[in-house]
Amino acid sequence: MQISSRFTIALHILTCVEFFKEEHKVTSEFLAGSINTNPVIIRKILGQLKKAGLISVARGTGGITVNRPLPEITFLDVYQAIEPVENGDLFHFHEEPNPKCPVGRNMHTLLDDKLKAIQDAMEEKMRTYTLADLETGLQEILAKESR
Repeated sequence: MQISSRFTIALHILTCVEFFKEEHKVTSEFLAGSINTNPVIIRKILGQLKKAGLISVARGTGGITVNRPLPEITFLDVYQAIEPVENGDLFHFHEEPNPKCPVGRNMHTLLDDKLKAIQDAMEEKMRTYTLADLETGLQEILAKESR
């Protein structure tokens, strides 16, 4: 299992929007330059963040703003906006295991609780990190770099 790069790109986007909000009009082209990817990818992710209510995007003159204070936006909020899981389940079973096979007919029984516990642990850990953590960490790194 691997979470796509869209999640880390979304975190990058949100960090850039806050970091540069006083200095630059933050647009998809601006963000694409920071992330070093195509603006089309950025616009798709911006659409997902907007749909989730995490950002606002001004048409015409452009510009992106974060809708909530950074300490109130968790990694889980961003993950759920960017990587929606089918039926709320992170893990997907193959369809119709063989009911005549003792392993096939029992895989759900063997795995369901364990996989739910894994998903719950991941989500709980993601709730502990916020965009404010990224902002603080970036400020610390920049302070060290300027010494």
